[in-house]
Amino acid sequence: MKPIYLQALLALIFICGCARKNFYAETPVTDPVVYKQLHQNPDAFDSVTVQAGKHYKRGALHRLFWGTHYRPVWTTPVTLPLFDKTKIKGGLTIEKLGGGFQTTSMTLTDSSGFSYALRSLDKDPVGVVPGLWRKTFVANILRDQTSAINPYGALVVAPLARAAGIPHATPTYYYVRPDDDTFGEHNERFSDNVFMLEEKYDGKDALTPALGDAVDLVGSEDVLNRRFEEDNHFIDQQAFAKARLLDLLLNDWDRHEGQWDWAEYKKGSNTTYRPIPKDRDNVFYRFQDGIIPWIFSRNWAIRKFESFDDEFNDVYALTMNSEFLDKRALAQVTRQQFDSVAVALQKVLTDEVIENAVKQFPAAVYKLEGENTARKLRNRRDKLREAAAEFYEILAKEPLVVGTDSEDEFKVKRLNNDETLVTITRKSDDVITFRRTFLRNETKEIKLYGLAGDDEFEIEGEAEKGIKVIIVGGRGEDEIKDKSKVKRGGKKTWVYDTSRGTEIEAGPETKDKTTRDIRVHAFDREGF
Repeated sequence: MKPIYLQALLALIFICGCARKNFYAETPVTDPVVYKQLHQNPDAFDSVTVQAGKHYKRGALHRLFWGTHYRPVWTTPVTLPLFDKTKIKGGLTIEKLGGGFQTTSMTLTDSSGFSYALRSLDKDPVGVVPGLWRKTFVANILRDQTSAINPYGALVVAPLARAAGIPHATPTYYYVRPDDDTFGEHNERFSDNVFMLEEKYDGKDALTPALGDAVDLVGSEDVLNRRFEEDNHFIDQQAFAKARLLDLLLNDWDRHEGQWDWAEYKKGSNTTYRPIPKDRDNVFYRFQDGIIPWIFSRNWAIRKFESFDDEFNDVYALTMNSEFLDKRALAQVTRQQFDSVAVALQKVLTDEVIENAVKQFPAAVYKLEGENTARKLRNRRDKLREAAAEFYEILAKEPLVVGTDSEDEFKVKRLNNDETLVTITRKSDDVITFRRTFLRNETKEIKLYGLAGDDEFEIEGEAEKGIKVIIVGGRGEDEIKDKSKVKRGGKKTWVYDTSRGTEIEAGPETKDKTTRDIRVHAFDREGF
């Protein structure tokens, strides 16, 4: 028998979340007469008044249970220019259709080869719903929750990023008229809809003076592959920390590795990558203002849907989607550095900067949300140091210290009862590429990954209590020497490797987990 509250919740879902046969409005154009004229004489218009999401308008009972979210913004009439692919940016050419599950998108290029992304404001999340449920009320419930997004939020982000010195796209909003025939085989998919056009930082053709002496632009997958394959490729971790703190300020919880481009810089034999955030769909998210979303948000699985508020109510929720990238790109940033970055952001994101940024909302949207958004941004800015400290503490609990596919030397020294120093030296030229002192009151365990190459691991020093150190040797023939001593708390050095080619000089702290199973080499294997 299900608990009574769960039975009541399921009943409410069926009552308030009934499927509608046609969920989306026929057209975003507000005036039926204008809509008809757009078919008959489209050249007579250069702009049109639209409602980005008429279909999100709901009655009081629905809003009580499912949330008001940004429904008033989605249904507010806003005048937008008509999209003319032949004139904008000197004329744009279709490069490829986007592959997103929820938005209609396309990559376009101008005559110089610079790329732009054309993306629909509205979303259809039904693509992520299992086939069995796509024609049920579940699909429309998910569609309805798109109203938790502020469709014009991205307009506010660019001025804030600019003030912070973070490269960022500057979006422009357009309406694509009915029967637009410039999209070829995709005409039907793109016509009669509201879109955002923004720069796409992809490849050398997209380099701009604002990126300084960058030599290329690459995606996160390439950056991570290069970072771990070669010992002279690095991520600018403090630049990424600054970008991530801006994410927290904006309450942007969806910052996985696909949400970033990277500018590539060369200095001598080394290559460094600096982040360029993109895809600001979820800034200022408002989800927990309805009974059912609030109840569901107590569940860990959707804890990440944190609402934009005056306070940082749940920093961990805002970092759940970005954990994979954060652990690989922020492992060297100390508490003091996070705090310094937060202070620097507080100084440049003045009240005037915030007010000017919020005024990028269309006038009617500013009237609804401007003062509220500006107030929350100011309050969150003032509390950014506390949020940065909490973010640091989340990262510090189980940090990853990762080598490369080249040969690396890892040294762990238990300095005293509370401090453990970890360094990585690349064996090709004896340059230290990683150095950080971890504190026992912050860090539960440190995970060292040798990856490929014949790596050396040395653990030394004595402590009353120490931090657990996990060594994952990797695919090379590794040498592991454990000379450390910890008086209390059990064995503190765990070694995961295959016995083939691995030499272990075990000490009293060593727990030998060598095996014949080559899966032990897997980077971030579950269970460590």
